[in-house]
Amino acid sequence: MDTALVIIFALFGTALGSFLNVCIDRLPVDRSILRPPSHCDSCQHRLSPADLVPVFSYLWLRRRCRYCGALIPWRPFWVELGTGLLFALSYLYFGLSVSFVVIAFYGCLFLVIGFIDLEHHLILNKISYPAMVLAPVIAIFRPPSELIALNLAWPWGGIVSSLMGGAMGFLFLLLAYLLTFAIYKREAIGFGDVKLAGLIGLVAGPQLVFLALTLGAILGGVVGIILLLLKLKERKEPLPFGSFLAIATILTLVWGSAILNWYLGLLHF
Repeated sequence: MDTALVIIFALFGTALGSFLNVCIDRLPVDRSILRPPSHCDSCQHRLSPADLVPVFSYLWLRRRCRYCGALIPWRPFWVELGTGLLFALSYLYFGLSVSFVVIAFYGCLFLVIGFIDLEHHLILNKISYPAMVLAPVIAIFRPPSELIALNLAWPWGGIVSSLMGGAMGFLFLLLAYLLTFAIYKREAIGFGDVKLAGLIGLVAGPQLVFLALTLGAILGGVVGIILLLLKLKERKEPLPFGSFLAIATILTLVWGSAILNWYLGLLHF
């Protein structure tokens, strides 16, 4: 694998991460992602190009605005770094291929969804609905191997797989939503999470959708227990389940097949 290309894609990813930060900041409050230009939220001073070098500027300025000294949250740094790692790992795993482009795109999508849910406890319809429409179209160019054997290869294999996965993800979490509501008499799972599960199914397909949902539930459970033990969370305080589903979906898109094969191998041991 060409090391130079890994570095190039990593740098491109960090630069794209800066744009994802703008989306995370502005979409929940219905502000344009194009205007005004990037500025300090505290003093409103427009940021110069030197202030916007991904990852480096954040560290060089020691998490503070150059103009007013206000402390900058950690999230922009982690989004830029995470997007860079996403692009580098996707290239290492898939090479220059359609899969690389698709996985990198979906990784960016779920990073935005996950961080918005983490900060605002919202799964935005303005993101979910267009992505739901786009996912079956993207699936045309990446037909799943499990349906090719049924003579449902391109273009129908990808569309059928995407729609099947979407229905399975939506119905599975809808059932969980209804059951928890009947038991607790309140929403233990937000309906936005149900729609997100449908999107995850459209993206991951029927073979991997339950893996993504299961990983999300495990991640959420582990983090919830740790926060309770450390007394950083009240027992009835909700966790942003969509954030864990987003992380799990990214992991599933990159390593899902390997994880599934490993698990099936254990069953046959």
